[in-house]
Amino acid sequence: MALLRNINRKAKTEINSGFGVNADSYGGRFVTKDGTPNIEKKGVSFLESISWYHTMLQLPRWKFFTIILLFYIVVNFIFAGIYFLTGIENLVGITAPTTLGKFGEAYFFSAQTFTTVGYGHVSPNGFFTSAVSSLEALLGLLSFAIATGLFYGRFSKPKAYLRFSPNMLLAPYKGGVALMLRVAPYKNTTLIDAEAKVTAALIVDDNGVQKNEFFPLDLEYDKVNALTLSWTIVHHITETSPFYKFSIDDFKNANGEVIVYLKAFDDMFSNTVVGRTSYTFKELVIGAKFSMMYHRNKANSKTTLDLAKLNAYSTVDISYAFVENGNVANA
Repeated sequence: MALLRNINRKAKTEINSGFGVNADSYGGRFVTKDGTPNIEKKGVSFLESISWYHTMLQLPRWKFFTIILLFYIVVNFIFAGIYFLTGIENLVGITAPTTLGKFGEAYFFSAQTFTTVGYGHVSPNGFFTSAVSSLEALLGLLSFAIATGLFYGRFSKPKAYLRFSPNMLLAPYKGGVALMLRVAPYKNTTLIDAEAKVTAALIVDDNGVQKNEFFPLDLEYDKVNALTLSWTIVHHITETSPFYKFSIDDFKNANGEVIVYLKAFDDMFSNTVVGRTSYTFKELVIGAKFSMMYHRNKANSKTTLDLAKLNAYSTVDISYAFVENGNVANA
């Protein structure tokens, strides 16, 4: 591959990347688009490998509320079945003439016991039925305590409400070319002291052995005082870049990805928040530049940030930046 021949060996490498160097042992990308490591763990049981608390905090809203609702329904079905099997006559107040109706009343008695509402229409009679209802009331108190904690954790968890452009661009820049990506906040939060770190993870040939090598990419600006509008993160390809002397074909055939870390201080949470993503070279658009995504409003009183244009770009000719032998021009 052209990548293995033309990579700039003078570029600074990153030793403590946190990723392995053996390319033959890696499958797929290093980091997924949502910023999570592309790792699957084996050698422990499923229950040991999952942190249920973290999983419930990270689930999408619809999945979270669906799980809570299903848990509530299933638990009440189980207890209604127990009441029904132990003798429906032990629930005083059930008057339904049909079996299905009696089960329905047992179900709603279970729901009232589980939530500790206790309307009083139906009441347990006998030691075993009373013991089951007491156990259910305790389980209900514990379940609602856990659900309340999860609700609070989801609302109070510091999170970087950032969106990254789906594509990375190879764009004209200062007479040469640069890799560019864009990020913007999408919530009504204020992020200050934002800092970006971008690493190129490339598969290179080391004496006939394929290895993962990591190169920190120098940025035009790696810090901004306030992240209120969009931020275009730019890596100018110069002599210090691992992509120096790459041809257009090298970029098209490159095997690896560009990993992006961004941290900022959220003054609402008074805490540091982190956003992560990565771009494979299949997600690189060669010969394009980002379009403006903010403008003044009609009253000329505010600036409008149009998040729908986060990935908006126009194509441009960058052939002038490549000399005859296909190398990036020295800008």
